[in-house]
Amino acid sequence: MLTISDVTYRVGGKRGRALLDHASAQIPEGVKLGLVGRNGIGKSTLLDLIRGRLTPDDGDIILPRDWRIGFLAQEAPSGSATPLATVLAADRERARLMAELDRDPAPERIAEIEARLGEIGANWKDVLAAPARAARILAGLGFDAAMQESAIDELSGGWRMRIALAAVLFTEPDLLLLDEPTNHLDMEASLWLERYLRRYRHSFILVSHDRQLLNAATTSILHLEAGKLTLYSGNFDAYLRARGAAKARQAALAHRQEQQRRHMQEFVDRFRYKASKARQAQSRLKALAKLEPVAVIAEVPPIELRLPEPAQLRPPLISLENASVGYAEGKPVLSGLDLRLDPDDRVALLGANGNGKTTFARLLAGRLPAMAGHVTRPAKLVTGFFAQHQIEEMRPDESAYDHLAALLPDLNEEAIRARLGAFGFGQDKAFVPVAALSGGERARLNLALVTHDSPALLILDEPTNHLDMETRESLVEALAEYSGAVVLVSHDWHLVELVADRLWLVENGTVRPFDGDLDAYRARLEERDAAEEERAARPAERDPKRLARREAAQARLALEPLRRQSREAEAKAAQLAAERQALDRELAAPAAFGSSAALAEALKRRADLGRRIAEAEAQWFAAEEALERAARG
Repeated sequence: MLTISDVTYRVGGKRGRALLDHASAQIPEGVKLGLVGRNGIGKSTLLDLIRGRLTPDDGDIILPRDWRIGFLAQEAPSGSATPLATVLAADRERARLMAELDRDPAPERIAEIEARLGEIGANWKDVLAAPARAARILAGLGFDAAMQESAIDELSGGWRMRIALAAVLFTEPDLLLLDEPTNHLDMEASLWLERYLRRYRHSFILVSHDRQLLNAATTSILHLEAGKLTLYSGNFDAYLRARGAAKARQAALAHRQEQQRRHMQEFVDRFRYKASKARQAQSRLKALAKLEPVAVIAEVPPIELRLPEPAQLRPPLISLENASVGYAEGKPVLSGLDLRLDPDDRVALLGANGNGKTTFARLLAGRLPAMAGHVTRPAKLVTGFFAQHQIEEMRPDESAYDHLAALLPDLNEEAIRARLGAFGFGQDKAFVPVAALSGGERARLNLALVTHDSPALLILDEPTNHLDMETRESLVEALAEYSGAVVLVSHDWHLVELVADRLWLVENGTVRPFDGDLDAYRARLEERDAAEEERAARPAERDPKRLARREAAQARLALEPLRRQSREAEAKAAQLAAERQALDRELAAPAAFGSSAALAEALKRRADLGRRIAEAEAQWFAAEEALERAARG
């Protein structure tokens, strides 16, 4: 069990803001826990406290002594090693023991290594299957065979973060801590992670704003608000229902308490100075002073987003006829494109990363020319393109106001501030340097920048990364009111389901309408992943010498319980024999015993030792015979 007992943690010293204020929770072993709360409320801080990176100002966090904790590091791995080698090396103790075992150590050291592998849960079946299991995890996160064997330095930052995720999943810790693990995943990899977490055999704590993932993978929700922790059983939807019911109960209690307070106050005001009622009035005054107000569950108003209205254009917005697109003079990434986009379309692009979704989005945005075929678009079409790299390229020393003013030099300060207000930037945030803004605030600023010229086509590539759940819902509402066309690339199933009314599949070097809904696409992915996992599970080992050593070691490990039994019986027999020899030396000098009763007791003890030695030797011989039979068989 994980126990969080009366924990307080402040940022900015003793007088700083309390992210946790005498917070307590008891989390049972084996729980699949979602940790939720608004951005900046302290969720990541709580994970750091649990894993010991931070120390509470007060209170205690208690974990089982032998628990191994795994944390999804935010630093991407680098170097010339391959993703597969990096993942295999993540379980450092197992990797070290396996490497030592492959060097053919002395027999007594082999026994020690095998015993330790058993202690850390690395039974031999798991050890032999480790490369295949690592490959399956990488494949689930989108790495094909070639990428698994390439150098990490050849991969982008997003793919490197997937390696970090694969590494922590491979170690299978007793407590897995995941902080926004889907930020660098596409929809396909997010679905794989959802299934992996559902099957995870240990405990995990998941920080995520992905409603679909929280619903599918968790069995309990821990809500952090106003420095306090509240544990709810069930998934995210069950938590919302329970929280709504609690709000209703507290609101009703607060209403009744206010009525009681008003009634008591009326009595006091009426009879305070009347002699016959003075004592009662005084009593009511004291009761009134003690009547603590009910703290109704706080509701922080969500950010409201308002997209500027575009000019109305006649359909089609974009028409593609046998078009191809790619880079420079290379081979086309996508070809045979015959599609049409109209002003009121809401299209989601499906397909794994690397299939060409971003390339296709850049073609629609006019940032890549067609290599062949025809692309028709109105001359007045304005396109807004939201991409993650734009957030990284913002000028850190300049404010949200500075960024938008640079794009709208003809607008006065009041008009620019009004534009920023439509994206949740009030007076307190409009002039703050970008470096001091949160990830969610930068994402909202990026949305304000890409829509500054009222585009009739809005292309959104993973717009919800870093947005909390409430702001995601606000984005859904804003897109519902937006009268332009939307092309969406997102791993957020909930967002896609609410926004998109058409699905286009980017696959096998082309883009085509997907015949089905999201549920059909999910079923398709599950069938594909099941087939890939079956293929990945086949032995990849091809070195005969290495195989022979592994098989021999596997056979030794299978016999380890019998060997341990033999060693323990032999040691017990030797210990008892030593005791009997010591007693025999005493019996050799009968005068050492002061009375016949003491001598009789010593002889009785010697007989008992003889019986126990015979039993231990029988156990020893039985274990040795069993070992011989197993070795022959």
